[in-house]
Amino acid sequence: MERRALAAVLAVVAVLVLAVVVLQSGLWVSVLGVGQYEEGTVTVREGTATETASTTQTATATPDADATTVSVQDDATTGEVLGSVEVRIADTFQQRYVGLSETASMGPDEGMLFVHDDEERHAYVMRNMSFELDIIFIAANGTITTIHHASLPPEGTSNEELERYEGRGLYVLEVNRGWANRTGVTVGDRVELPDAAT
Repeated sequence: MERRALAAVLAVVAVLVLAVVVLQSGLWVSVLGVGQYEEGTVTVREGTATETASTTQTATATPDADATTVSVQDDATTGEVLGSVEVRIADTFQQRYVGLSETASMGPDEGMLFVHDDEERHAYVMRNMSFELDIIFIAANGTITTIHHASLPPEGTSNEELERYEGRGLYVLEVNRGWANRTGVTVGDRVELPDAAT
């Protein structure tokens, strides 16, 4: 009887460990896909973001935000570039507050880089958003500290009820949900920040 109980406990632990490995490695994306965000591709290369964005997906981010390119490098010694994103910089309170909430959609290699005054704990919400996001918190030295895969809130959710996506950093990168998994970007990887953001 004790052997059966021990075997059952070990089986449950093995299943949980396997589930954690599958979730952390992003293997679930290749099996399940990422839904509507599977359209288009993210170019994984050095240099600038891809120059061919879909004409049906247009970003309407804050008009006075500057556009530039952000690259993410593997944390390994190779320094391989995992992905590049053309971003608009949000570095004023108003730009950070509005963020992408007035944006209908983005191309697969577009996003927004939020620049805060201090490196500390920040919280982001999906207020008035039209699409889901990966919310990536970045330390002052460019190291990714936290990645959230944020869903749209249920219809009728009040501002007070919105889920808070928290992390520590000086910068926050928002891209289409699924981008981090498709490119293999994980916590500990390094973001090559543009001069305009530093």
